[in-house]
Amino acid sequence: MISISLPLNLGNWKTVSFASTLYLSPILDLLLHRVPKPFHPEIRLGLQEALVNAAKHGNQLDPCKTVEVKFCYYHDAYSWIVCDQGEGFVQESSCPLDEFELPPEEAENGRGLCILNQIFDQVRWNHEGTQVKLYKQIHDLSISSRLMCLCP
Repeated sequence: MISISLPLNLGNWKTVSFASTLYLSPILDLLLHRVPKPFHPEIRLGLQEALVNAAKHGNQLDPCKTVEVKFCYYHDAYSWIVCDQGEGFVQESSCPLDEFELPPEEAENGRGLCILNQIFDQVRWNHEGTQVKLYKQIHDLSISSRLMCLCP
């Protein structure tokens, strides 16, 4: 069962919270509502990684704990703040030096954090490791839209 609170207005920011679950499709749809369609697959993957990390690793899939996402859209800039109620973690630089190389397949963790850093322009963790701020700017929608139309 998914429990989603109605978005609350906090200036330009809206908030959605839900019980820790891996059934994220309706939440992702809501968070992508104002993002241009050509960018949905990439940003959806990044947001899914952040939400899975919060629900699974942060809240240990405890249905009594919630994940909260604050989000804001302004022209070509998109921001999300994902918070969990877990114990947090110390975020170390676990990505290889080559930002396009993911940790080896046998690695138990680390791919999600690398994916976040590849997709978003800024990824910032709070000191406790219970909140991540994600920022993405889409510079020229007209060029990006034309390029996406050229692909089969």
